[in-house]
Amino acid sequence: MEILDQTAAVIIAIGLYIVLPSAIIWGWVRWLRSPKARTISSILSLAGFSLASASALFAVCTVVYAQLFGGFPFYDPRLLRIYRWGALISFSSILVSIGGAWRPGVLRWLAPAYSIGVLLFWFVTALGE
Repeated sequence: MEILDQTAAVIIAIGLYIVLPSAIIWGWVRWLRSPKARTISSILSLAGFSLASASALFAVCTVVYAQLFGGFPFYDPRLLRIYRWGALISFSSILVSIGGAWRPGVLRWLAPAYSIGVLLFWFVTALGE
């Protein structure tokens, strides 16, 4: 059972720390290279992907802040607020990007998938607290 737990932890870590950053880079490159459609669906997908990217950038800034200023104490209220805001931004990106999934577009499926991945990142890091 212990090997199964370790394997699950490694798979989750690979997903959160390798697949998610790769997905954001791939999504932005894909969006920059494609012709820009001006439909409401494509705009909602872009907005959802942008919110998910902002949430991920918020996580990176939190890590940088923690490294520069010595981390956060256990159950620090600032850190709990950061978790809440990160999760709220990610959840709102899911709602917006679902609105863009109804019609074909460059970020049609990538935006909701990435938004869910970033929300899972916030939940996993909050559970680690």
